[in-house]
Amino acid sequence: MAASRQQLEGEARAGISLHDFCGRAGEQLVHFHAMRLRDSLFLWVGAEPALRSLAVAMCSPHDSIPVSTSLLGDASDTTSNSLAQRLARKTKKQIFVSYNLQNTDSNFTLNIENRIKEEMMAFPEKF
Repeated sequence: MAASRQQLEGEARAGISLHDFCGRAGEQLVHFHAMRLRDSLFLWVGAEPALRSLAVAMCSPHDSIPVSTSLLGDASDTTSNSLAQRLARKTKKQIFVSYNLQNTDSNFTLNIENRIKEEMMAFPEKF
């Protein structure tokens, strides 16, 4: 027990916060894992343990649209990129997003994004 307490205290000093939550998008149960670092956020979205894609986005002083790039996965699937851009614009942080769901329909992904924003409003200290 003492080791986990020390670990939590160390993470708090380092500015790391972990937050897990879930939600339903249609019939699918979706899991979310957020890791807030000092100046950035890593967000994993999926239904099963996998890391199929990873994108990063951050605000730029030269453009109103955050810059983003795909780091891992199929470059033709822009879901992680798009979500990272929108969250970077909202939070003004560097955002890493790993979107690992088969459904990339715009209405479905809007539900996913809205669930994330709900959680951000409820627990701003975690993001």
